[in-house]
Amino acid sequence: MNMAFKSAHLSLKHTDKRIILVAGGAGFLGSHLCERLLQDGHEVVCVDDFSTGRMENLWHLLRFDTFSFIRHDIVASIDLPVDEIYNLACPASPPHYQADPIHTMKTCVFGSLNLLELAVHHQARIFQASTSEIYGDPQVHPQPEGYWGHVNSFGPRSCYDEGKRSAETLFHDFHLKYGVDIRIARIFNTYGPRMRPDDGRVISNFIVQALKGQDITVYGDGSQTRSFCYVDDLIEGFIRLMGSPSPIHTPVNLGNPGEFTVRDLAEQIIAMTGSSSKIVHKPLPVDDPRQRRPDITVAKRELNWEPTVALAEGLKSTAAYFERQLVRPSGELVEVA
Repeated sequence: MNMAFKSAHLSLKHTDKRIILVAGGAGFLGSHLCERLLQDGHEVVCVDDFSTGRMENLWHLLRFDTFSFIRHDIVASIDLPVDEIYNLACPASPPHYQADPIHTMKTCVFGSLNLLELAVHHQARIFQASTSEIYGDPQVHPQPEGYWGHVNSFGPRSCYDEGKRSAETLFHDFHLKYGVDIRIARIFNTYGPRMRPDDGRVISNFIVQALKGQDITVYGDGSQTRSFCYVDDLIEGFIRLMGSPSPIHTPVNLGNPGEFTVRDLAEQIIAMTGSSSKIVHKPLPVDDPRQRRPDITVAKRELNWEPTVALAEGLKSTAAYFERQLVRPSGELVEVA
């Protein structure tokens, strides 16, 4: 545990406000969540090991006296007095979670175990950022929470898919055995500012390639579908799920049910950016899902939540962010890691 921007303990005095730990808080989703919680008046302790999170995602949060940061890998235990815990600590894009699949599994399993034990000790409500990847290459469409999935346990994506499934099991068992107040969100494809340019997921890949005038790489024939949720909509879903007075102890899908083919997305990004990029096709990766679309009936009914940001609107702000990331003062396009 080291490299604190501020002493974490300066913020860990009990007040009327909730003290909230965000594991993975320097990442894409985590930094947006930290910002929202701070704006809502809470004290936030961000915990991150910088495996994929970035310092620049946190600099603007230092203006809050109620924000503190600890560099720490949740594979190792941690003990801080907290009222709520959000577990977002795991690489989410295939290139990143496949780079060290054993550590990905450790983060999902040991990390969840450590945070659940912290929740037991401090009687804290705890949130798990699960994923639509637990449905695998689904044979049911759209995917409701009751669908058990179609997952390969022995493939290149397995460390993430099965790691998240195992984390859900741990959360369920801690709720049954210790009465832990758990909240589980199954997140479908999300995009927006603060994604890494080298994120490796389809929207970041396409926008970066379009801005650089490079060929747009479409895997397979591009007929596979995805549903894309803008980050602000997703964070609102997190807040409503965590704050629900109803005891929602089963997983809840959070995503945008609007469905687009990958080729449609590529064409839309080329048109939006005015790029000269051409679409090129490469073989489909192993276990890449053919269809992905959330059934958000539960979120609508229990949380009164559904996305409001249209894809075209969200892509514009995301492209503007990437353009700022990729352009030097000289105008030269470069990739920022």
